[in-house]
Amino acid sequence: MATKKLTLEDFKNNVFDYENEKEWKFRGDKPAIIDFYADWCGPCQMVAPIFEELSNEYPDIDIYKVDTEAETKLSGMFGIRSIPSILFIPMNKQPMMQAGALPKSALEDVIKTELLISE
Repeated sequence: MATKKLTLEDFKNNVFDYENEKEWKFRGDKPAIIDFYADWCGPCQMVAPIFEELSNEYPDIDIYKVDTEAETKLSGMFGIRSIPSILFIPMNKQPMMQAGALPKSALEDVIKTELLISE
C-alpha cells in the first residue's frame, strides 16, 4: 500500500475533526503516521522512499503525507516550523511529533513500540 496524500478535509474526516471536537479523538481505524514535507526539502526527499517501504511492510498502519506548502492551514495547526516533521498517531494515546529526518530503523522502533502495541 502506498503512502496517501492528506488534505485538510481528509484530515478532518479520517484523523481528527478539530472543528467539532475539543479533546483529541482519533477517527482512524488503525495507527497512523503523518509526514509533513515540502518538495524542495532535501531531508524530506531522503525519507520519502523510506515511508513508501514502510507503507508496504506495515499494512496495519496508515502513512499519510502532507505538503506543507499546499496545506498551510493544516501545517500551521501543528506549528510545523521545520521539515520533515513526523506525527505518530497510536490508536488509544496522544499523538507524538518528531522533527527531523529519521532513519528507517528509528521509524521501525517507534512503529513497534508505540503504534503496534496491544492496549
